[in-house]
Amino acid sequence: MRGFGFSKYTPRQINKGGFDELLKLFLELLNYTAGDAGEALQWMNELDKQYKLTNDQYGMGDFIDDLKNKGYLNEDQQSGDMNITAKTEQSIRQSALEEIFGKLKKSGKGNHRTPQSGQGDEKNSERREFQFGDSLDQIDMTQSVHNAQINHGIDDFHLTERDLEVEEMDFKTLTSTVLMIDISHSMILYGEDRITPAKKVAMALAELIKTKYPKDTLDIVVFGNDAWPISLQDLPYLQVGPYHTNTYAGLELATDILRRRKTHNKQIFMITDGKPTCLKEGTKYYKNSIGLDRKVVNKTLNMAAQCKRLKIPITTFMIAKDPYLQQFVRTFTETNGGKAFYSSLNGLGEYIFEDYIRNRRRTVR
Repeated sequence: MRGFGFSKYTPRQINKGGFDELLKLFLELLNYTAGDAGEALQWMNELDKQYKLTNDQYGMGDFIDDLKNKGYLNEDQQSGDMNITAKTEQSIRQSALEEIFGKLKKSGKGNHRTPQSGQGDEKNSERREFQFGDSLDQIDMTQSVHNAQINHGIDDFHLTERDLEVEEMDFKTLTSTVLMIDISHSMILYGEDRITPAKKVAMALAELIKTKYPKDTLDIVVFGNDAWPISLQDLPYLQVGPYHTNTYAGLELATDILRRRKTHNKQIFMITDGKPTCLKEGTKYYKNSIGLDRKVVNKTLNMAAQCKRLKIPITTFMIAKDPYLQQFVRTFTETNGGKAFYSSLNGLGEYIFEDYIRNRRRTVR
């Protein structure tokens, strides 16, 4: 007798005190401690006291031993300090990618269809008749044979050019991206931690490009009183400093980096609270954090216009809600011809992923 047999479903018991569950928490805490393993483990001990994360069979000492044995931690034999390894750094990036990209897939963001398509390297759902010049590997043979049967009948089966049907393909170009992260003191003011979500997004975007778009390039620039590039390995340790916001220096460095890239598509993503307050003049710094200083603003806008002339669009992810700062971002965006997102910290990752994936897609006829 054919059919389906049903039995009672018994959910699998999850061992909350196991290594995998504790590792997820440890990696998350490393984002907040700027890669300080000792501080993260102290936090875990406090959380364990309050929420009983471990049990009698698997304690926090077992977890620390496993971190060492599995290559997540190194212990300095002289000082006894714990340091994370390259394996841990990669795990943090992968965790950030899973968290942000998982939300993106669930919400449907980033799935932007275009009305045009052409030759490329990614098939889509569009179909059309064969035209001279189409590649043979674009022909949908199953549908083409089906068309021939309908058009000519099975008894007199033959395949003509008019029966052929091809699959449209999206063309994807290489993209060079510079991600600018504001590390001025205002990124942690007013009781709001803005730097940790920015770091997490940067690590997730880096991991996405490394795994899914390996031919694309991603450079990371941080800016405070000055601007400087950092490596992918530096991201977990990134902290806010006692800095003002030299947006001009960040854009200047990002533009210099992109000039050296040979790719056709270039773009800048900038995560900031939107208020430039500093310029460097020779060896001195011109600073004014009261309101929007005309001298600082005008030079920053001139840099945005220069990026436009170089065909480098700037997408600004604004994570502050002050109306006068949002007005500056609007003016900045109009000057550059780029885009601006006024994002909450929770939605920052989805917005950046959506925009990155959309920007790297191009269509040709």
